Amino acid sequence: MTDYPDLQLFIDNRWRKTADSLPVLNPATEAEIGRLPVAGRAELDDALEAAERGFRVWSRTAPRTRAEIILRAAALLRERGGQIAPSITMENGKPLVQARMEVIRGAEFFEWDAGEAQRLYGYVVPSAPGIRYSVVREPAGIVAGFAPWNFPLSQPARKVAGALAAGCSIILKAAEETPAGAMHIARAFQDAGLPAGVLNLVFGHPAEISGYLVPQDRVRVVAFTGSTSVGIHLTEMAARAMTPVLMELGGHAPVIVCDDVDPVAAGHMSAVRKARNSGQVCTSPTRFFVMEPSHEAFTRAFVARAGAVRMGNGLDPATEMGPVANHRRIAALEALVQDARAKGAEVLCGGTRPDGPGYFFPVTVLANVPPDARVMREEPFGPIAIINPVRDLDQAIAQANALPFGLAAYGFTHSAANVDRLTSGIEAGNLSINTLEASVAEVPFGGVKFSGHGREGGAEGLHHYTVTKTISHRMELDTEPTVSGAKP
Repeated sequence: MTDYPDLQLFIDNRWRKTADSLPVLNPATEAEIGRLPVAGRAELDDALEAAERGFRVWSRTAPRTRAEIILRAAALLRERGGQIAPSITMENGKPLVQARMEVIRGAEFFEWDAGEAQRLYGYVVPSAPGIRYSVVREPAGIVAGFAPWNFPLSQPARKVAGALAAGCSIILKAAEETPAGAMHIARAFQDAGLPAGVLNLVFGHPAEISGYLVPQDRVRVVAFTGSTSVGIHLTEMAARAMTPVLMELGGHAPVIVCDDVDPVAAGHMSAVRKARNSGQVCTSPTRFFVMEPSHEAFTRAFVARAGAVRMGNGLDPATEMGPVANHRRIAALEALVQDARAKGAEVLCGGTRPDGPGYFFPVTVLANVPPDARVMREEPFGPIAIINPVRDLDQAIAQANALPFGLAAYGFTHSAANVDRLTSGIEAGNLSINTLEASVAEVPFGGVKFSGHGREGGAEGLHHYTVTKTISHRMELDTEPTVSGAKP
């Protein structure tokens, strides 16, 4: 099935259109495939009212019941994967096999958090006779969630899963470039029996929606995935309303290749991963620091595999890498390559947009890139890889930590001593050794420094959607209180 869905808002368990709309383009063909309804103040007010009513119901729903509904929705996503994946490919461009994997990944987020909903434990603090201190976690309230365009289903899934599992309601603003994935999530929850108002889905102009929702008194959590610059802006806006934030922001992932691993295998593996989602992943391996004895062989293997990556329409089974998101990404990538070349870097493959329609840009390898090149400091968010030699592990770690980002980092080594040094020395929220997978549902995910605040997934993922309440219960009226609360 390759029909693109009829795009609508989802508010208070009802689908609705708006008078204003925006085009949705297929980045592989540049053709319009749908019209996106644009939410205005009236729709956002309706969503707030619905979310408030939904929260009153959902927060009082037993965790086991919440989990059952979330699991039913996850099962529906898995069942409908064959229908969902083509719409993701059409709006995002990624190969169909990656779109299918994304649907499964989104379902896994829901399944894990459904389990965590039943394990959101409090505790009792030992105390003197006659008094009990207990600590509980309660749903925070209405969540304003903002999801990016690079993973149309799995990124919204993370926001929705954490909020709903914790007992919150959510107003989700999905990306205007890739709205279908979030629509499929809303449809699955509607069919799973989620009470009205618990999940509300809006689209529109990002600045207008965030500028209206974030300062609202009724919004108790802001959850955002996207660029560092926008994340800082939303954090500042939320701070003025004293609203807590969950920020998963940009990265510029370093990869340290030690000289005790097979450089050819590591180079091949790295090139394949660089092509995933056309490099439009905040955890995409980008800055490769390769120890000098392995540098030549690693680079040769990387370039050979990168040059063989087959670009094309994601609906073609032979396609390994689809287009980037839009024409703005093309311009940004070309500017980074030109700047690096002008400053002395070598372009070993790629670097220019091919002729023809679609926003295609090949896997591009830059070698011997000087530190003053823009690409060494700015996240390319595309299929650009930097490969530079390093003398030793100390130099590699220093260069890896040189940027204000700290989301994902990677290392290739079989040495326990090297692993220990990487573990203690690398400044990142996520470190992966001998694998380029940075995030799974079972473990917390997030960054340090300018890469964000808070964690999604794992046992910690629900904490940001809750408030901690301490309860002091004295069994009898305290007529002789002391400073400590204890009787002399």
